[in-house]
Amino acid sequence: MSRLQAMSGFGLLVLLAIGWIVFVPGPKRTTDVTVTLRATMDGAPLTFDQFMYDNPAGPGAFRVRDFRFYLSNLVLTSGDEEFVEPDSYYLARFDNADRSYVITLSDVPLRRIEGLRFLIGVDPDANGSILARGDLDPNSQMAWNWEVGYKFVLFEGALDVDGAISPLVYHVGFSENAREVSVLVPADMTRAGETQINLDVDLAKLFDNAALIDMQALPTVKFDRTDARMLADNYADMISASY
Repeated sequence: MSRLQAMSGFGLLVLLAIGWIVFVPGPKRTTDVTVTLRATMDGAPLTFDQFMYDNPAGPGAFRVRDFRFYLSNLVLTSGDEEFVEPDSYYLARFDNADRSYVITLSDVPLRRIEGLRFLIGVDPDANGSILARGDLDPNSQMAWNWEVGYKFVLFEGALDVDGAISPLVYHVGFSENAREVSVLVPADMTRAGETQINLDVDLAKLFDNAALIDMQALPTVKFDRTDARMLADNYADMISASY
């Protein structure tokens, strides 16, 4: 073999090696994301159908019969990059054994998840539409029967004051009642292309937060915009990261 042939052969090997480096699959550039929301009351798992919670600003104890809310417009972020999940409308409910609601997203096109952003409620466009998207259903229990739109947060229960039991009904859902939640995701929550985000939903804050609610004095909220705004301001920070 001539020296020229040897050099040509060596050059071919170098080119092949460079090609292998260029085309070999790199580390996984997508992330599977699991968002787990757990319903609590003052830090303890939520209990249904028992008169075990004190009226925050008045007499008596209340029980929870039903609690659910819409979570929508979900956005995942990584530095300056973000992934907006299309048609992300979830009805979170917690009437299962572990009082949790889980959202699973596969192959999110971000290598690492650094933040999560979403609405409690529904954006005005979807709230004024009869188009079914995600968990939005204009024929569901969460739709208003007096106008187009949805109940963003639904709480139903009862108040016991010295043996006198009265119903509690809080349905909040004017478009201006949507509230944005933003949480940071610690770096160690992403491993091998999988991210676990744990969120605590503290129902106590619905009645004891920016405003303190006396359930005896205000047992129902449905149509009054001032009362609805008061509850919306309360649930604005009802959800927080839990790690």
